[in-house]
Amino acid sequence: MGFMTRVIAYLRWAWRSLTSMRTALFLLFLLAIASVPGSLFPQRGTTPLKVNQYLRDHPQSGPFLDKIHMFDVFASPWFGAIYLLLFVSLTGCVLPRTLVHWKELRSEPPSAPRNLSRLTAHESWNSQANATAVADVAKAWKDRGWRVRTGDSWVAAERGYARETGNLLFHLALLFVLLAVGSGSALGTKGTVIVREGSGFANNITQYDTFTPGRAFNTSTMAPFSFQLKNFFASYQLGGMQNGAPREFHADVLVKNNPDSTARKVRIAVNEPLRIEGSSVYLVGHGYSPKITIKDGKGNVVWQDAAIFLPQDGNFTSTGVVKAPDTVPQLGIQAFFLPTAAVDMTQGPHSTFPAPTDPMVFMSVWSGDLGLDSGVPQSVFRLDTTKMKKIGLERLKPGQTYKLPDGQGSITFDGYKEWASFSITHDPGKGWALGAGMLAILGLTLSLLVPRRRAWLRITESENGTSLVEVAGLSKTEAPGLVAEISSLASTARTYIPEVLHGDQ
Repeated sequence: MGFMTRVIAYLRWAWRSLTSMRTALFLLFLLAIASVPGSLFPQRGTTPLKVNQYLRDHPQSGPFLDKIHMFDVFASPWFGAIYLLLFVSLTGCVLPRTLVHWKELRSEPPSAPRNLSRLTAHESWNSQANATAVADVAKAWKDRGWRVRTGDSWVAAERGYARETGNLLFHLALLFVLLAVGSGSALGTKGTVIVREGSGFANNITQYDTFTPGRAFNTSTMAPFSFQLKNFFASYQLGGMQNGAPREFHADVLVKNNPDSTARKVRIAVNEPLRIEGSSVYLVGHGYSPKITIKDGKGNVVWQDAAIFLPQDGNFTSTGVVKAPDTVPQLGIQAFFLPTAAVDMTQGPHSTFPAPTDPMVFMSVWSGDLGLDSGVPQSVFRLDTTKMKKIGLERLKPGQTYKLPDGQGSITFDGYKEWASFSITHDPGKGWALGAGMLAILGLTLSLLVPRRRAWLRITESENGTSLVEVAGLSKTEAPGLVAEISSLASTARTYIPEVLHGDQ
């Protein structure tokens, strides 16, 4: 029995500690700190290409950071634990206070202290009026917005309940923000897709390059919208200290809300996403897709497409792979696409400007077994050369053709297209979170601007026929202006209970 008593006592202590306002504030601060890595490191949910690039650039620290979820901060177990503890803490802290405040709103102001002269603000005078004037004073104070309670010879008044209401509203709104964010995470989706000019996208799981659904997500709820990338435009700073810095980029798309609707033109730009059917489509990146045609030794076209190349630096030096499995033997190409080509002994082939002022492809061609029949999945951006041999190196400008040795065919660089990467999110809780955020601001404003006051009036009759009238008050907050407010109430009371001047008796 003693052991169980100690366990219950410990659990009560743990619950009181968890549901204290101090713990809630600490957890809120800890949640803000835990969110910082989400802005310092690229996140898989929004920029998976940058995550892969970071892992390639940091082979030592990258895998360790990946293990502790630095690239999936908001889906990590430690972030979820802080989030859940904060939700429980706020719930256990705010709900009991709400019930107490509800009882306060329905109760009457408290009776006056025994000695009003000890209060912060106090005024008194002598009068010949009796206690019957109390009702008139109470009515006048009530007309000024005070809640009043009267007795035989006294008035109790209170105002500023909106301050505590605002304080509770702020914390309840914060609780609803957590609920909205949590429900949006459970029911929503987040994905990325790369779309080339002239190609399209339909809101289907198979169309995404990366797709992260919420735990309670149902594929039947996906809206059937689609869009086609008609044109991508980018401009850059030319010359000066910021040479090559991006100035503007946007994507012109044709959008359909469903397969039967009429396509409409929409421009997606930075901070100007496409809002459609409860989803948001953000433009998050872009790059180049060299158009390449591969022919076999008989002149038949065996591969013809625009391959997506991934940028490696700010000047869009891009790398990519082309695989032609229908040739005998199979062909593979590892290549660099340079929008503004340059070659030197230090850097080798590289781009000196992000715009395509002098595009060129540097390629190494491999012949052999691509390994596609092994059943092991392969990345479209990597070429497995373990069973292949290099048969040539070449550089091509648009329109040029490379004749492969031994009559194996030819490779033609036909030009390029641009591609754009989009982040597509569906968050059903964001509207509720916005509404709760606005209520939180309203509650915070009330809690900061509305002062909480209590005031009393008491009439004490004496044997000489006069009465001592006292008006006093106190503030339940540090808000200034109490003395002036009590003086104003006393002036109102003097209208109904006039002061006896010297010589009037």
